[in-house]
Amino acid sequence: MKTTVMDICEALESWAPPGLAYSWDRIGLSVGDLEAPVNRVLVCLSVTRDAFAAARKTKAQMIVSHHPLIWEPLKTLRADDPHARLCLDITQAGIACFAMHTNLDVVAGGVSRALGEAIGLRDMRPLLPVTHAAMVKLVAFVPESHLAAVRDAVSAAGAGVIGNYTHCSFSADGIGTFLPGDAANPFSGQKGKVNEEPERRFETLVPKPRLGRVLAALFAAHPYEEVAYDVVTLENTDPSVGLGVQGTLERAQPLDRFAEHVRNALKLEHLRVTGPGKRLVRRVAAIGGSGGGQVAALPGDVDVLVTGDVGYHDALTAQERGLAVVDAGHAGSERPILEMLKRFLAGRFSGVRVLVYGETDCFQWVGEKKRKGLK
Repeated sequence: MKTTVMDICEALESWAPPGLAYSWDRIGLSVGDLEAPVNRVLVCLSVTRDAFAAARKTKAQMIVSHHPLIWEPLKTLRADDPHARLCLDITQAGIACFAMHTNLDVVAGGVSRALGEAIGLRDMRPLLPVTHAAMVKLVAFVPESHLAAVRDAVSAAGAGVIGNYTHCSFSADGIGTFLPGDAANPFSGQKGKVNEEPERRFETLVPKPRLGRVLAALFAAHPYEEVAYDVVTLENTDPSVGLGVQGTLERAQPLDRFAEHVRNALKLEHLRVTGPGKRLVRRVAAIGGSGGGQVAALPGDVDVLVTGDVGYHDALTAQERGLAVVDAGHAGSERPILEMLKRFLAGRFSGVRVLVYGETDCFQWVGEKKRKGLK
């Protein structure tokens, strides 16, 4: 059975639902035919001219990137505009482009988790909550005979997760009433007669981005042709979702040694560090990409932040708070997600070859002398 662009998109969205993306983001399929067959996928951070050339060279029919191909809306598609020309060339080559950006930044097991794993963090959990990752309560009324089937179906679709527990729900006995009309095909009861049916009130928590899939599972497992259900808005946010991760090192170590470990783990030639080199660090925050703007929001017990694109004023704020910073660069701190994307797609689609384009940092260091340790 052939794999299509749509199959790849749906699999990726099951991992990082579009509803987790910030409202300003440009995620999803920007170029391509959903029905087109795919047997080679190139994963990359950014859809650059070089990444496109790599996709053509390897005969990939689809590019899956972290950064969207189209960010600012295109007003024209002119060949004398370099970015518009890239979009034209990709379209003419018949290559689909799909992006997972801020949804992959905040989802559990996303960009920052990959960074944390790469640098050896233990006991990782979300760092900063995101308010748009809302929870809803699903309430449905189910005959006793189908309660277990409904619970299992909605749980498999992503409902009922609280921390390390799954299939979490509550149910209570009640009586449902209904009068089937002439066009009805009731599971129980008679047309034209009010029926009283023993039912269970079933409640479970659902991350709002997964609500559509959960409702589809409810309708498929429920025996009634008209399912009675409520979706209740909550103030709760999904505790499994957040920007960045926090974790610990196996043992405390000097900042200079930890920074060198990060440099080696991420295969970087250089990185930037703020803080005394001999200072001991153990509790680590990691934010893949541009995380410098979050310095002021970090918990007070964090010893060091590993991220990219740290600005001058953010570094000063970190110094004032007594927080060390290891700036591994934007690409350097996000690159670990590429291998995770490869493993995910290869595990889902045995007939699809997944290739990684590991772009290098677009900045070059000039006049830097090699030295041991930090000052």
